[in-house]
Amino acid sequence: MLARSELRRQLRERRRLRAAVLVLVSVVLLGAVPLFFGVRTLSRDPVFDNLDQLNVPAWAATKTVDDVSGSRWCLLDCRLRERTVTSEKSPEETAKVYEDALRQDGWQPWKVSRCPEQETKGTYTCWRQDELTLDLWVRQPTCVPPPVDGEPAVVPSPEESAAAGECAGSLVSVKVRNAIDDERTRPQPATDPSLTGEDPFPTVSGDPLSDLTPSPS
Repeated sequence: MLARSELRRQLRERRRLRAAVLVLVSVVLLGAVPLFFGVRTLSRDPVFDNLDQLNVPAWAATKTVDDVSGSRWCLLDCRLRERTVTSEKSPEETAKVYEDALRQDGWQPWKVSRCPEQETKGTYTCWRQDELTLDLWVRQPTCVPPPVDGEPAVVPSPEESAAAGECAGSLVSVKVRNAIDDERTRPQPATDPSLTGEDPFPTVSGDPLSDLTPSPS
């Protein structure tokens, strides 16, 4: 009788242990799944998700490379999102489909000085949507031929015609910034002399000492 009672007690303990293990595993799994998606959401910038949803054909986005820097909450530096996309067709065709897709997504063309900030080849346009600004640059790619064994790599020619002969398609660069961190959204310094007053450092012509009469010693 004692042996049978001890056996039943051990079986009950084993069942309780298995039940506790199952509950623990269920809690871990139920907590791990939301945690995984939560971390993934925080690590993935939603701006890139919106760019993924742009209505552009497959030929206009054959290869995509994303890069991000800065803080999403603008701690020290605001976030800068940069995307580089390879297109199979010409810069003109590619620029049109991207501009149409941006308009469909609610972006508005932004006519502002320093767009681009320096002279560039290709098509460069700027856009705004709510608290974001976007720079779109579509140009011809600079292709480098594969190196030959025993010979130095060939530097790409700066001539646009030479690059066109070596490769086709186009390269797309997209830069998205917070509007508050984009200097172009702030008042630009005026260059009108009437607004700046007299030049504090006037240009002196000739020798300023030529008209001075030396005093007798």
